[in-house]
Amino acid sequence: METLQDIKQTIIFNAPIQKVWDKVSTSEGIAAWFMPNDFEPKVGHEFHLQSPFGPSPCKVLEIDEPNRLSFLWDTDGWIVSFILKELGDKTEFTLIHGGWKETDTILPKANEKSSVIRDRMENGWAGIVNERLRKVVEG
Repeated sequence: METLQDIKQTIIFNAPIQKVWDKVSTSEGIAAWFMPNDFEPKVGHEFHLQSPFGPSPCKVLEIDEPNRLSFLWDTDGWIVSFILKELGDKTEFTLIHGGWKETDTILPKANEKSSVIRDRMENGWAGIVNERLRKVVEG
């Protein structure tokens, strides 16, 4: 069985890297475009994202300011990474949502197949990154 491909969204923001980093690596910043949380930019820090389905347990895996941040999200083995690259006064931002299981694996929380959740998440991330995060970093 093949595991599902990572979700990957890359976008160029008209904002300097430090500004983008501040919006993706602080609790207030993440809350402004994603979900309320008690994130802290420390490796090993355990925190919760307050999702519509209830609080999701998360754990910071990697911090490399201002270029990379990764965390475990929820209990299904998902890993979310934010990768930032300086392009003069702009920033290339890549979101990767990996750790997907096989296509037909049922994810207990949503009670849906992995493939269904992945498609839904891919559309969700596209809107979140292209619209909500863009508004926060370029505003």
